[in-house]
Formats: sequence, structure tokens, C-alpha cells
Amino acid sequence: MVAYLNVEPCVYGLREDPGFTLERDVPSRIAERLHAGEIDLGMIPSIEYARGDYAIVPGIEIGSRGSVRSVNLFHRVPLDAVGRVALDTSSRTSVALLRILLRERLGREPEYVPMPPDVGDMLERSDAALVIGDPALYFEGQAERLDLGAEWLRRTGRSFVFAFWAGRPGAVTGEQVARLQTALRAGLGALPAIAANYNGRVAGHTRENEAYLRSNIAFALGEPEQAGLMEFYRRAHGLGLIDRIPELRFHGDS
Repeated sequence: MVAYLNVEPCVYGLREDPGFTLERDVPSRIAERLHAGEIDLGMIPSIEYARGDYAIVPGIEIGSRGSVRSVNLFHRVPLDAVGRVALDTSSRTSVALLRILLRERLGREPEYVPMPPDVGDMLERSDAALVIGDPALYFEGQAERLDLGAEWLRRTGRSFVFAFWAGRPGAVTGEQVARLQTALRAGLGALPAIAANYNGRVAGHTRENEAYLRSNIAFALGEPEQAGLMEFYRRAHGLGLIDRIPELRFHGDS
């Protein structure tokens, strides 16, 4: 599981379940571990689904329809003047999304440099900084920001899917799929408690945490979200970021 606030509702109902062992990591490492066969199931960056032989747990996502607040390009120069962009090394999907959006907006490729997610340090060394998750959500420094969820909606009219549970076909049973779905429902019914108890990078953000989970993060992977996901794959393939446009397969499909 990703060690960010936005995943907490997905695992809220699993903590005492002996059928699951939960481990926290950043998105890029989760993808690496799933590709290596070290874990059965991961909340993987959606771009990584196109790079392996996986099936998706149906009905569950970390996504947005519009402003997401926790996936931002911070910048201190006008966007059109950006020449060097620091990329959060935790990220895979958001890096691909940023490259798509900036290519369309600027008509060119800036220089991209991977860096640890420290916004201040990244902006000292670059014109702009892509940061995801809690470091982006709780950043209070001085910088303009481009919300990638909002920019995607503006350009496509579609939702964006950042991550979902995925594993090799047969990695989870139908009963386990149902348990994951039940766990999310329990989490969605406990958002005030999750928001109050989550410290993240900075304590004392209960109200902001709950507003974020209720208004900015989408958790249901339905048909509109799948359509947005496929649009992302088409555009990523068009830029050569993935080798193929994958078919969506789900655990439980015959």
C-alpha cells in the first residue's frame, strides 16, 4: 500500500484481517516489487499496469475528477518559461501525466531531473517541481502550482486514475476481492476518524484531511473512470511512454 493519506480509506477495514499483510511503500517501489514478484498485490501507479501482465481489483481506485490537491507542479517562473523540471522519485504515473500535459501545453520537452520530494530543494535547483502525495498536500511554501488533476480534466473532460490494486491474474480469490471492496466501504464510512487520526507529514490537519478525502479523491473505479484511464494510456503511448495500450482486465473475469 502507498504510505499516503489518500490510501487510508482503502485499507481501513483490513488492519485486523489475518488474510492480508499490509506493507507501506512509495508508489515507484511498489511497482518495482510487484514486477519482481515480491508482493502478491500492490496499489500500483496506473502507468505500471501497461508494463506487466496484471489484473485489476474491480471497483477501487485512487483518482480524481478535477482538482486532486496532492499531485502538483510547483513553479516560481511562468509555466511557458519552464526549462528544467525536478521529478518526485516516488512517482511513476504522475511523471507520465506531467510529460503529457507539458508537451501539449508547451509544445516541447523540458529537461527532466529525478529528485527526492523536497519542494524547497527541488525549486532551488529547477524551474519547477513535480511532487505527489503527502509532501504535495501539506506543502505551505511560496510557489505557484499546477494541479495535474484539474489540468487533465480541463484538457480532456475526463476523470484521472492515479492508482489501483493490481496483481498477476489469480493472485487474489473472489472472496479476497470482495474483502478489499468491503474494506473500502468501511473506510468511506469512517472518514472523520481517518482524517483525525492521520498525522502524515504535519499533525493538526483534521478538517483539511477530511475535505481532501471527500472532495478531491475519487475511490470508485467505474465506467467513466475506466474511460479516462484508457485515454491516459492512449496519450502515453502516443508519446512513447509505454509500449502498448493495454486492455483492462479484472480479477474475477472469466
